[in-house]
Amino acid sequence: MKYVEAGGVRVSAIGVGCWQFGSKDWGYGKEYGETTAVDIVHTALDLGVTLIDTAEAYARGASEAIVGRALTGRRDEAFVATKFTPLSPTASRVVEHGRQSALRLGVDTIDLYQIHWPNPVFPLTPQLDGMRTLLDEGVIAHVGVSNFGADRWAKADAALGQPVLSNQVHFSLLYRKPDTANVPFAQANDRIVIAYSPLEMGVLGGKYSADNPPPGVARSRSPLCLPENLARVEPLLGTLRRIAAAHDATPAQVALAWLIRKPHVVAIPGASSVDQLRHNVAAADLDLTDDEAAELTAESDAFTPIGGVDTGKAMLRRRRT
Repeated sequence: MKYVEAGGVRVSAIGVGCWQFGSKDWGYGKEYGETTAVDIVHTALDLGVTLIDTAEAYARGASEAIVGRALTGRRDEAFVATKFTPLSPTASRVVEHGRQSALRLGVDTIDLYQIHWPNPVFPLTPQLDGMRTLLDEGVIAHVGVSNFGADRWAKADAALGQPVLSNQVHFSLLYRKPDTANVPFAQANDRIVIAYSPLEMGVLGGKYSADNPPPGVARSRSPLCLPENLARVEPLLGTLRRIAAAHDATPAQVALAWLIRKPHVVAIPGASSVDQLRHNVAAADLDLTDDEAAELTAESDAFTPIGGVDTGKAMLRRRRT
């Protein structure tokens, strides 16, 4: 396993995203959260994975509770991250939600507590005031944000009065926006970018196509899973397959390796099974050449989703109605 050191912490370059734990949106069934999810966490820890990421919004706290049960007796092996999304993020609400998450997780201290989404209505300062209280109480060890632009990330720093360790953002070969500002900000300021949806819900694994779209409600909400976009991604998938064959790897492993070779970037793919987790983790040991990475970047630059992602979202809305 590769590790990233920044801001005084050391975390695995590949983590485990736990959105699917306890959630019906993925179609994995009730037993998944009670059995497979726990096995995934245990296996991840056995393989040297430390970063386990969840959120109170995932299945209304069920994901946090599942993670907590999985960490029983192994708490010290994990760097536990979660996120809050109160509708009215006042300082007192942030504190209340942080304490509740710690209880569901069964931990004395949450390693990383993140603002899940920027709120355009409520100012940052009260939210970071609440975070500071949680830091002072020892309920959390580090503060992070999610889905923030680099400018807002810097403003969160100023409001907290100390570094905000991380920014969790949508980042993959098919969605490169963080490369513009968030990744340079992290590299220049000793921070971490946490990439979620690094495999685009399995699209970068190469098994889906316009004729074989991915199943599940969560995937059906993604504009990138539209048949039109699945057809457009085929040239990139072809390159992933060719490079994967040269390394005796899979396209998904190559997509993850391309991402985490960037300094200060870690990825948190989800996993439907222990076998998939093992495949994800193995990507940390895959070393792409500079030429291979450049070729993938060029193919990524050439990919243009139909009408852009915003138009894709509008297409999804039309289809639902």
